[in-house]
Amino acid sequence: MTKGSRPTIDEYFLKIASVVAERSTCLRHHIGAVAVRDKHILSTGYNGAASGLKDCLELGCLRDELNIESGTRHEICRAIHAEQNVIIQAALHGITLAGATVYCTHSPCILCAKMLVNSKIKRFVTCSSYADDAFKELFEEAGIEFEMIERPPASISQLP
Repeated sequence: MTKGSRPTIDEYFLKIASVVAERSTCLRHHIGAVAVRDKHILSTGYNGAASGLKDCLELGCLRDELNIESGTRHEICRAIHAEQNVIIQAALHGITLAGATVYCTHSPCILCAKMLVNSKIKRFVTCSSYADDAFKELFEEAGIEFEMIERPPASISQLP
């Protein structure tokens, strides 16, 4: 995006996903996701502990304490991933994600990829890679379009 120009739709929704990520309670990665259909936001999600439970900001990171590398041993983490939360929030509000695009600040882990396949999304757009790329083969088999674009600028441009 050049100065004075308008962000593309993909840049726009990835910027929104970045703002959503600010709510994360993970000490390792702040990840945000936005599910969109027909340029309309369906749901948002960020990574953090289950609602109402103590999180890593309060308790510290169990994965760091145990020296677990990123992309492995997901069951040790207290957090629900941003992609999982975007699916859960849609379900809680009776919204289908079928045919939607999910914009996420990172590519998905294999567990999230399986859930996204079952939620029937058609497209996944990100600007950063997660430690695990096993999702690519699964997305290809399921017919989910995957796009990696350049990270949009964090600044907000407004005309005077």
